[in-house]
Amino acid sequence: MNTEKLIKECDFKAMRSSGPGGQHVNKTASKVEVTFNIIASEALTSIEKERLQKKLESRISSEGAIQLQCGETRSQHKNKALVIERLIALLKKHLKVAKPRKKTKPSKSAMERRLKTKKEQALKKSNRKPPRLE
Repeated sequence: MNTEKLIKECDFKAMRSSGPGGQHVNKTASKVEVTFNIIASEALTSIEKERLQKKLESRISSEGAIQLQCGETRSQHKNKALVIERLIALLKKHLKVAKPRKKTKPSKSAMERRLKTKKEQALKKSNRKPPRLE
């Protein structure tokens, strides 16, 4: 994944941010929305594209684009930097190949120890009960 190429392929759109802020919110376009088309990207290899499409299928639009927004700060430049960071982090997270899980089994001594403590606990509980009258 080439991050510099990836950033150049992104489409940025500034819009008015919602929420409190008075007149400032009504005048400035500080919220930033980034759209990145995974299918048409040249920064990703075909294997990376397939992996991202599979893992991010619920977040990808029908055109193969992913959208992220950021309107946390009052500065458009800070919001743009934050949304770029998030996009790169999201892509890196989902491009990571998970290690295959190795099946393990507890050792014989561990199983015996578990059963021993279980028996001790059961004995302790049974000793607390009042004697049965028959």
